[in-house]
Amino acid sequence: MLRVLLLLLLLIRKQGCSPRPHRVLPEEDAGDRRAEAIKRLLELFGLEDPPRSPHHFKQPPQYMVDLYNTVADADGVTKNPDILEGNTVRSFLDKIHSDNMHFLFILSSVAKNEKVLTAELHLFRMRARVADGPAYKRHHFCQVSVYQVLDKSKLDSSEGKKLLSARLISLQGSGWEVFAITQAVRDWTEDESSNQGLLVSVRGLAGASVDAPHMVRFASGRDHHESKKPMLVLFTDDGRRGASVPANIFPDVNPQTPVPAAEPMAPKLNGPRITRSLDPVLPCQRHPLSVDFEEIGWSGWIISPRGYNAYHCKGSCPFPLGENMRPTNHATVQSIINALKLSEGVNSPCCVPDKLFSINLLYFDDDENVVLKQYDDMVAGSCGCH
Repeated sequence: MLRVLLLLLLLIRKQGCSPRPHRVLPEEDAGDRRAEAIKRLLELFGLEDPPRSPHHFKQPPQYMVDLYNTVADADGVTKNPDILEGNTVRSFLDKIHSDNMHFLFILSSVAKNEKVLTAELHLFRMRARVADGPAYKRHHFCQVSVYQVLDKSKLDSSEGKKLLSARLISLQGSGWEVFAITQAVRDWTEDESSNQGLLVSVRGLAGASVDAPHMVRFASGRDHHESKKPMLVLFTDDGRRGASVPANIFPDVNPQTPVPAAEPMAPKLNGPRITRSLDPVLPCQRHPLSVDFEEIGWSGWIISPRGYNAYHCKGSCPFPLGENMRPTNHATVQSIINALKLSEGVNSPCCVPDKLFSINLLYFDDDENVVLKQYDDMVAGSCGCH
């Protein structure tokens, strides 16, 4: 596993194509190298330390699971790059668990370098208790308003709250309702002490303010199932960018497409290790590189995927370079100079990734909030001589 970690880090850092001589490390040195490799891998994922695993089994919000499955394939590789706004989605559950429609979400896990793009309040509307009566027959809608709490002691006046979102909702039916609260979250991330929560009010139309709240109820964090609890969903971007491209832009190159016959098939992530020495005269091609999060020790906090195939590029770039080696013009010239010995110290071109794909992780952070994060340049989509 140490060898896989080190190889993965070398690929990501795009170091040269000349292999370093292999030497056997003493056991204590191997342990230090493994710790250093995992530390570098955590840095790659934007983490200082691995998050703590939840103390008990915890089901992630279905919204986050569905979003992950929409954005990524079974191995976490991005399949639809246009779904996410930014590269990070965070979910937070209400911490007050109150029945009076007052909600509080702790956002301390949002990093300072994250730009808040969109914030949403997700409330699950329960089925109406009252199915008949004069108020129900006379009115079909009610108005739901979401306020940012400015001063809890002045909630009865306009000084104590600021309107964020309001709209009409049908008195019939049930399901999730989503309200935009971006400005409030931006205020809270700039000044954490200003976060006094959100207040939601329900009013009927044409004087039906008394009856309407009994007809429209939202699930609270106290007495309802985990899957229906109030949730804040935050879309951010941490500014980390690479050269990755979505897999669907190149229909002829897909991370899940079976590799050519000359390339060994990828082993299953939980299967036995397959080692194979490659003939040095084999041309440049893509080979499997299995990354198993359980073997690294991260399965306790990573929800999906359980691992992925990063692939790596290996092989020779002999003269003359054919089109199947996807050479750049510069590599072609370098190959000619090397073959004709026209200049000293000019090596043959390197076999390196020429297309890179991003992957997505769905995981628990230290506060047991569920996070969906996209990482660029994590999968070698194809290889070429450069």
